[in-house]
Order: sequence, then structure tokens, then C-alpha cells
Amino acid sequence: MRMAEAVFLAEVVYPALLGGLGGLTRGVVGLLKALSLRRRIIWGYYIITVIVAAIIGVFVGVVFNFDYRLALLAGYAGTDILEGIYKSFQVQKIYVERRRK
Repeated sequence: MRMAEAVFLAEVVYPALLGGLGGLTRGVVGLLKALSLRRRIIWGYYIITVIVAAIIGVFVGVVFNFDYRLALLAGYAGTDILEGIYKSFQVQKIYVERRRK
């Protein structure tokens, strides 16, 4: 294996895998929670969460010179933070009642 390939693996691929593993772990916890509460499971959302976790893992690995533990934690916590931001901006219905004269 050439040096460039080894660097690419160490700085991009491994953080992505660990970030994805962190997101997958968080997803499994959410999945178990949804099953225990008998909620409907949205598989597309679950897959997107894991993909976003992998992307977060890549960025953390590159920025912080790749620490395995940090990429794993970023994948786990990063998707939780993004989900919180999404829910805070989620559109909700507001009903306005007319005043009676």
C-alpha cells in the first residue's frame, strides 16, 4: 500500500466508519426505545442519521488529526445535536381563533 493510500485510510475512511458506528449505536438505542414504546419506525430517517454520523466522523477526524475515540463520540453525539436543532425549527400548526363580537 502506498503512503497516500494509508494516509487517506487513516484520515478519512476510518473516521467515517467510526462516526457511522457511533451514529449506528445511537440509532440502535433509539430503535430499541421506539420498539418498547410501540412506535412506528421510519427507516429512511434511520439511514440518513447513520450517513450524517459518518460525515461528522470524517470532519472530526480531519480537524482533530484523528483520534478514534473522538470520531466515535462525534458520530454518536453529533447526530443527537443535529436532531435537536431540526426539532427546534420544525414547523408546527398554530390555530388562530377569531374573536366574537
